[in-house]
Amino acid sequence: MDWQARLASLQKSDAHSLVELRVLAPYQLDGTQTGHLDRALSRALLHPGCSAASADVRLAVLASSTTAHLGAGIRVAGLRRGLHVAVHEGTYGQFWQSILEPDAAIADFSPNAILLALDAEHLAAGLRVASTADQRQHLIQASLDRLRSAWQTLRQRHACQLVQQLPLPVFDNLMGNNEHSLPGSPVDYLSRLCMQIRDCAEQERVDLLSLDRQVARDGLAAWHDPRLWLHARMEISPTAVPLFGELLMRVIAARQGRSARCLVLDLDNTLWGGEVGEAGPQGVTLGPGSAAGEAYQSFQRYLLALHDRGVILAVCSKNDQHVAETMFHSHPSMFLKRHHIASFKANWQPKPDNLRDIASELNIGLDSMVFVDDSVFERELVRRSLPMVQTPEMPREPALYSRVLADAGYFESVALTDDDLTRGAAYQANRQRAELRDHHQDLTAYLHELDMRLGWQCFNPGDIDRLVQLINKTNQFNLTTQRYDRDQLEDVMNQPGVLGLQFRLEDRFGDNGIIAIVIASLQHDRSMHIDTFLLSCRVIGRRVEQAILNVLASGALERGATRLVGRYRPSDRNAIVRELYSELGFSPLPSPPAGELRFDLELGQFTPLPVPATVYEEGA
Repeated sequence: MDWQARLASLQKSDAHSLVELRVLAPYQLDGTQTGHLDRALSRALLHPGCSAASADVRLAVLASSTTAHLGAGIRVAGLRRGLHVAVHEGTYGQFWQSILEPDAAIADFSPNAILLALDAEHLAAGLRVASTADQRQHLIQASLDRLRSAWQTLRQRHACQLVQQLPLPVFDNLMGNNEHSLPGSPVDYLSRLCMQIRDCAEQERVDLLSLDRQVARDGLAAWHDPRLWLHARMEISPTAVPLFGELLMRVIAARQGRSARCLVLDLDNTLWGGEVGEAGPQGVTLGPGSAAGEAYQSFQRYLLALHDRGVILAVCSKNDQHVAETMFHSHPSMFLKRHHIASFKANWQPKPDNLRDIASELNIGLDSMVFVDDSVFERELVRRSLPMVQTPEMPREPALYSRVLADAGYFESVALTDDDLTRGAAYQANRQRAELRDHHQDLTAYLHELDMRLGWQCFNPGDIDRLVQLINKTNQFNLTTQRYDRDQLEDVMNQPGVLGLQFRLEDRFGDNGIIAIVIASLQHDRSMHIDTFLLSCRVIGRRVEQAILNVLASGALERGATRLVGRYRPSDRNAIVRELYSELGFSPLPSPPAGELRFDLELGQFTPLPVPATVYEEGA
């Protein structure tokens, strides 16, 4: 596609839409292209309903340097993810004042994310070449105390996501390779400070934008121009604007649960060199003995690490299933084994069809998938047929495969939970459940043979990271798609009129972990309104929702409620639960708000529903 020509044709029309512009966003854009696309985006948003108040992301930037030029990269990176991003730039040089005293402009903007960006010169103020190690540490501690105080103040005032930008390593060496031996070295000081900021941010639950590590990959010249710093206090060069916006939006989108979840892999010339169907397992290139063989093995090692941190792996290959699986079982240099693959499609069907089947089998959205294939033809076919599937352009050299995936940031994450670390085992157990289901024609008999045990409890603060993750990543079985960050959920836990329930499901094949969440609040008229009702895609179809309603109804009655009121707020992903409340026995309420359906259930007439599971209260 001729990117510039396509944009020009859209700009000639006053009716170009966000959908059309989003097609142009995934490309690797330079600063000029990013600026052009941002201006077209601004024009497309000039209609009612697209104000800053309605934006998906309202980002306030508090910085010690010039940041006005960064907005274009941030907004285009948001467009790439289907997000409308509004950016509020704090008054130049007034960032501490905006933190110490309430800022009316920021309060009116009502941010749901704040970026705090302090440059290296600001953070190193007070350091002298003659400083001792004790003086250096005192200065570091003073900076950490100020940052911690700023984070706490901003969180208390705005209750939103906080992102701390780590400074660019702009200082020149004074000692060379042994810079660490000079206590007053600005280079060494900044390195030590960044390490300690990382520790503090983890303790305070602040997300990081690690520009120092990105500069280590790209080189300082790609990010910083000393002349622009001196003329305009511009820490980040205009040439780095697109990448800056992309890195920042990865962190913000990850906090919203919008990172990819599944990596779908071709086999021949992707996981190994050659065609296994032609050469057999021993005839392919993989493992020690050649640079190419070690490159494919190194790529597999990286994929295995992604699997172990919670990324779902799947296979989509034009191959014979038995021959392809033999590689995983028998080749001595395979790091990936068959049990690491959650869905394995090796056949001669078109790959877009197989990708749809994989998404259906795993109960995930196509926009949660990344497809990796060495074939230009297959990549382009998937891009045209399934544009929502992220399909990176892969290099010819397999030694670069891992870097392409890592640099793309598809699987950006801001927290790691126990459920992430056991996700691979959970999907392996799902395959065993599927095999058992294939032996049954009767769904009820199958569910009873699973021997399911559903444990429930009111929100447990010890599980809050998993609860926040589930709330922000669940899209299909989610009645309202209401999102909460950690602080907001902690507030919910402390509100006396709110009932928050979490559910854990076990069966004969293993522990599925926390799989469902309900949040409901008691109103003055003794009705209990269901704000959140969601279920993990891993357990859809097991009739868990009936058991959840039984527990919710019992808890509501104990709190004096006479009826439950549920809402269905449609999204582009949750159509499967449109009829859920009706199926559970709720009655539709008249005159629902536009775009929303409402239902109620009289608790005095409610009879607990039959469920194919043993239900118990955890800790009781």
